Amino acid sequence: MNLQTLLPSYSEQPKGNYAYRFTIFTPVYNRANTLQRVFESLENQTFKDFELVIINDGSTDNSHETIETLIQTATFPVNYVNNVKNKHKMACFFQAIQLAQGEFILPFDSDDACVPEALELLNKEYEEIPADLKPRISGITCLCEDQNGNLVGKAFEKQPYYSNTFMSQREHLEATEKWGFTKTDVLKGIHINEAIFAKGYIPEGIIWELIANQGFKTKYVNHILRIYYLDTENAISIQNHKNDAFGMAIYSLCILNWFYSDYFMKYPMLFIKRILTLLRAAIFLDFSLKSYTNAINSKLLKILFVLGWPLKKLLKNT
Repeated sequence: MNLQTLLPSYSEQPKGNYAYRFTIFTPVYNRANTLQRVFESLENQTFKDFELVIINDGSTDNSHETIETLIQTATFPVNYVNNVKNKHKMACFFQAIQLAQGEFILPFDSDDACVPEALELLNKEYEEIPADLKPRISGITCLCEDQNGNLVGKAFEKQPYYSNTFMSQREHLEATEKWGFTKTDVLKGIHINEAIFAKGYIPEGIIWELIANQGFKTKYVNHILRIYYLDTENAISIQNHKNDAFGMAIYSLCILNWFYSDYFMKYPMLFIKRILTLLRAAIFLDFSLKSYTNAINSKLLKILFVLGWPLKKLLKNT
């Protein structure tokens, strides 16, 4: 298999016609006990120009029945999709992109909540972007607090702060849990090989890094709008190197290929760490050494990867 064909690509799309300002996207997998707060958060929004696209991703609990019950009393439009088989979050996200009737897509996990002014403030921050900047702004990102009211990470040091995922992680070292929307037109421009969906968890980072690589910027704001529950069972943020191996291999190849030429001299350790992550992922995957070297564009990074190949098992538990 040519690993490079599994990396997403991008092509500019014509501006779409949308029925709503926001599409809220909620993927669900065995979350019957937390879905109530998603619907309550949306019911309480002061800004009403939105729809909810909710995708039940092959849950084995009573999530389907719970969603159907909650829809009956919802006062906002709901587009419900019940996947018979589990496809994983990334596949559901691309389902939602195709279904979205909102100008902006806002992922909203099935175990989270948000403040009543969330959509109103996100919309206001977008409207305040200077007109000459708007075409290259992909969306707005804000802060989160945990269920105890504690800020997750740190506030951005400057406001307004325009950057992208790749650079914000270098410039804002406390870039932990954040929340925000992306323009639907931008997301529709992403082309992804659906073969990756059958390989397990794929980090959302490949989407945001691709958007960064295309020259789009995000407006980062210090509003605390999302409530992020830290103690949720089976949270996908709990990392398992074996289960995550394929996704981390794809993510690492994206970073190595998309940003090497512009940023290696400035951030050499970033690329070395990505080589190490790719080597660790290779322990759990069946691809040959040649498959990886064919997928890495840089000659220097190819050499570093080949040198590390005989020692990769030392990285298994790191």
